[in-house]
Amino acid sequence: MPRSSSVRIVTELASRGYNAEREAVTLIAGANDPERAIERVVESVSDDALTLSAEHVRRSIDANDATTATHNPSVSGGDPDTRPDTEPDAPVETKGSGDADGGTTDQPERSVDPELRSLAIAGDITGRSTGTGEYADFVRTFRDRYERLSKLLRSRINHRPTEAVEAMAGGSDAAIVGMISDIRSTANGHWLVELEDTTGTFPCLIMKDRDLASVVDELLLDEVIAVEGTLAGDGGILFVDDLHFPDVPRTYTPSTADRHVRAALISDVHVGSQEFAADAWSAFADWLHTEEASAVEYLLVAGDMVEGVGVYPNQDEELDIVDIYEQYEQFSEYLKEVPGDMEILLIPGNHDAVRLAEPQPGFDDDLREIMDVHDARISGNPSTVTIEGVSILMYHGVSLDEVIAELPEEKASYDEPHKPMYQLLKKRHVAPQYGGHTRIAPEERDYLVMEEVPDIFHTGHVHKLGYGKYHNVLALNSGCWQEQTSFQQSVNIDPDVGYAPIVDLDTLDLTIQKFY
Repeated sequence: MPRSSSVRIVTELASRGYNAEREAVTLIAGANDPERAIERVVESVSDDALTLSAEHVRRSIDANDATTATHNPSVSGGDPDTRPDTEPDAPVETKGSGDADGGTTDQPERSVDPELRSLAIAGDITGRSTGTGEYADFVRTFRDRYERLSKLLRSRINHRPTEAVEAMAGGSDAAIVGMISDIRSTANGHWLVELEDTTGTFPCLIMKDRDLASVVDELLLDEVIAVEGTLAGDGGILFVDDLHFPDVPRTYTPSTADRHVRAALISDVHVGSQEFAADAWSAFADWLHTEEASAVEYLLVAGDMVEGVGVYPNQDEELDIVDIYEQYEQFSEYLKEVPGDMEILLIPGNHDAVRLAEPQPGFDDDLREIMDVHDARISGNPSTVTIEGVSILMYHGVSLDEVIAELPEEKASYDEPHKPMYQLLKKRHVAPQYGGHTRIAPEERDYLVMEEVPDIFHTGHVHKLGYGKYHNVLALNSGCWQEQTSFQQSVNIDPDVGYAPIVDLDTLDLTIQKFY
């Protein structure tokens, strides 16, 4: 046993058919020879025992061999990374340590009165999916998208349907709210944008020498925008003078909680991978038991609980657990390490055993039963969770790949994942472009529209840590708990591993805890 981490001990005992109390694992980890301690305990325990207690361990090993240490200094120590600030009030980044001696303190009470807590979920597709994949279903989805996003734009301009614009005289001022059906450059370097509404389509020309030409490279197919301008002499094209996104109002003021309470926002755990950072996870779980973390009452996980099976080429060569159900069973064991008095919410990601097309329903009954730990709640991807008045839009983040691929690097990159998140906030849609990397499921309504502005926008997927504020909305991509795989190396992704962003819900201040 090369390292005496609690997770390795739990795994070894589980392989022999035993569960173990937390204190029992702590005593074994603190022994001079943990591997020998496990052998002594297993040899001495009765045949009908299923769970090893602390008393079992005390009887089996010498008291002089045990210590009370629960942290591995090599995991939680070290200086924090120096990460460039993304905002003037960048969050504090700290080590994921417990008390000054490297151990955890007694588990604190998180809430004297559970009635102080509140957690409500909205926008969950689970149990509401009606799409059959037929053409009419797609029409309903895109019509719903247009109607809901166009409402955000119509009050800003003197909007006319495209069929009405076609009847207007040449040289008239006109404005259109439409969904982008095509973008192409002209021979002279201008841009022709086709806008579609429920009555037809109309061509709009953005001249290369106009100030607004700088936003053309932000446009994506199928997003909804508004344009204002002047019709050509023959009335057949609109010369664009101004362009509007649905966007977040610059004056937006986020809500905050009425008391001091904190939430841990993480994602991309990837249990089942050989590269799962088990020691970092256990250090995180240990920290949650300390007095320092006593105000952290909520844990939100934005997808990819497990590594999955068959997600990318030759993935089986990098799996530590090849059975998908066993992956979720092991994830549940790791989830048991966090305090049982926390409120936990899980949504799926593209590695999880749910449909790939978004919106993704929450896990099926079999997986819910496996992950029934600490009364964890499960919702679909995306979902908006409101915690004590603070709305948090949770989205796993597959569409970030699309945005990063389509937009210039200074506006969207993997190294700064909060910037493509800004683009999604500007477009008020978590996956605007159809037909590319992101699979969209046709439903009666478009569950991917941001009809309401969230106070916090939380994503994962890209395995990079990034954060910042866009029009007062905190955008956060929370990194991962998986070291670099060979596939990630082949596509030049260097993951940010073992970070736990902690948000103070009463101030929306952000602290980054480091455990890797």
